[in-house]
Amino acid sequence: MAGHYKIFLGMAAGVGKTHRMLSEAQAQAQAGRDVVVGLLETHNRADTQAMAEGLELLPRRRVAYRDVRLEEMDLPGILARAPELCLIDELAHTNAPGVEHPKRYDDIADVRAAGIDVYSTVNVQHLESLNDQVAELTGVRVRETVPDEELAKADEVVLIDLPPEDLVARLRDGKVYDAARVPAALNGFFRVENLRALREVALRQVAETVEARRVDAPPIAERLLAFVSLDEAGERVVRRAARSAARLGGVLDVLVVRDPESEATAEERARLEALRRLAAMVGAHLLVDEGADQVAVLQRVARERGTTYVLVGPPPARRGLARLGEPQVLQILRALPNVDVRIVARRDA
Repeated sequence: MAGHYKIFLGMAAGVGKTHRMLSEAQAQAQAGRDVVVGLLETHNRADTQAMAEGLELLPRRRVAYRDVRLEEMDLPGILARAPELCLIDELAHTNAPGVEHPKRYDDIADVRAAGIDVYSTVNVQHLESLNDQVAELTGVRVRETVPDEELAKADEVVLIDLPPEDLVARLRDGKVYDAARVPAALNGFFRVENLRALREVALRQVAETVEARRVDAPPIAERLLAFVSLDEAGERVVRRAARSAARLGGVLDVLVVRDPESEATAEERARLEALRRLAAMVGAHLLVDEGADQVAVLQRVARERGTTYVLVGPPPARRGLARLGEPQVLQILRALPNVDVRIVARRDA
């Protein structure tokens, strides 16, 4: 069976595609999966380099081309290593002559055919059908493109959305390019009006990709998300959510949000593995994410997954100063005003 394929799509360089890919990979590694980095382009961004720490990085191979030694991803090395999950950055990359395939997405097809899950990244301007439109919008024609059907091949397409003004701020702070390239970028491709147009293109592309997948499939009445903790109550919420999904003819996602500053204990790792088995048994999709603000993570994931119905466990007893703050359930209701929220009771059904 082909490996699971997840593509992180953005409107432009610097929105955080690779950072998000690495964040999810770190969570998968902490959950016990065998994760390797087949190809990573950090572009000398310190935060991206830091996010990759601790992950196994496979060495690149050197390829001779016109008396120049180029570095490319080692496809045979990945297949020999045979990890569970492989990160392959920059989907649209064109390989040097002399390797197995001309394009990186062809390499990914081989990796998936070996049963290895793949995470990859691409910007919307690299999609073949949008090449002319992007050139008209920005005045810049992208030479490396990806067939549109590559997005259709993906099991998941995650849009990494960032307001244009925030991306410009990142650029000015030197978090995207080095200082020498910033003025030209701000006066060219990264003009705010260009970024706004690209953002609309990216949002529309993801919507069209999702809609196209629904043509031959029966419509999904509801998309449920069980927001759970790593304890017995979390498993109860998943089981209740699975029953609700079956009744509604919906799809179920299960979300666990870990504290990025906290090392997982042995008990938490065991609980996560138990949750993984339970999710597989009930046909749910387990999502492990990180964030200090759990509700913010829930809000983002619910938006990305098209969630219509969230189930949560009963709120824990509030003690000390926590009693003065807003309860998490109210935070969730405020963050997801267009989503139904249900609190699962402690009793068994």
